[in-house]
Order: sequence, then C-alpha cells, then structure tokens
Amino acid sequence: MWHKTLMVLSMVTSISFSQINNPEFEYRANTSYWGMQEFVVTVTMYNATPGQTDSTPDITADGTKINVNSATEHRYVALSRDLLQRWGGPFKYGDFIILKNAGDHGGIYQIRDTMSPKFINRVDILLTKGSKPFKYKEAILCKYFKYDEAIFHKHEEK
Repeated sequence: MWHKTLMVLSMVTSISFSQINNPEFEYRANTSYWGMQEFVVTVTMYNATPGQTDSTPDITADGTKINVNSATEHRYVALSRDLLQRWGGPFKYGDFIILKNAGDHGGIYQIRDTMSPKFINRVDILLTKGSKPFKYKEAILCKYFKYDEAIFHKHEEK
C-alpha cells in the first residue's frame, strides 16, 4: 500500500516540478494574465472641508462616510472625471491604485471621490486638515488589471 502512495506522490511531484521549471509555463502564468496601465498625472491634496468639497465633507462621492479628523489614515483619493469610468476613463470607485514619483505621498490608495469638472489628469489625495499642501506635476498613476478585465479608453495610444 505504501508503495502505491509513494508512486502517486512521486508522479504528482514530478508533474509539478516540470511545470515550475518550464519557462513557457511561467510566462503564461505570470505575464499573459496580468497587465499594468500607467498614466502621467498631477498629484495634489485636499481636505474634507466644505470649502474644498461640498456641503457634506464627511461623505465621499461614492457614499463612503469618513472621519474628517483622521482623513489621512483612510488613504483615499479623488480622481478627475476624465479618469473615472462614469465619464469614459478606466477607473471606478473602490479601485486600488499606486502613485509613483509623488515624494513622501507615493504608495497605495483607494479611489473614493471625484474632483471638480475643471480638472483633468489629476489625483487629489485626501488628507487631514492642517496638512502641508503639495503638488507633483509628473507623477505616475498605476493600475494593475487582469487582461480579461481590461478597459481601454481615450488616454491610451493605439
């Protein structure tokens, strides 16, 4: 009996190792399934105050209720409308993004808000009132996606 168990285990192990050591298998598993879109954007900041939002600064555009006294901890961003799906862009509320070339403000954020229609190609990071203002003109906004979920839009070259 233990002979049969050992033989089955040996077969399973050899199949697994042959797939792991096969470069073609690794390529299909790792690169053809995932992709990344990058956009050059301007990154700024905003506070959850009536002067910088609307009359309900504690509620984001997607309906999320926030604590305005610890807004920085949420790691939420607002995107300009040209980047949001509702207006033809590739991003939707709830998506996680990565910001690069944004100094100490680079990193992972979640999209929860919308900017004024006057802005384009812009990301606004939600920070607690009293935070020092900043502006990064050539930051990189990254979105990872599965190829079967890719949404191509007006920002991309064909």
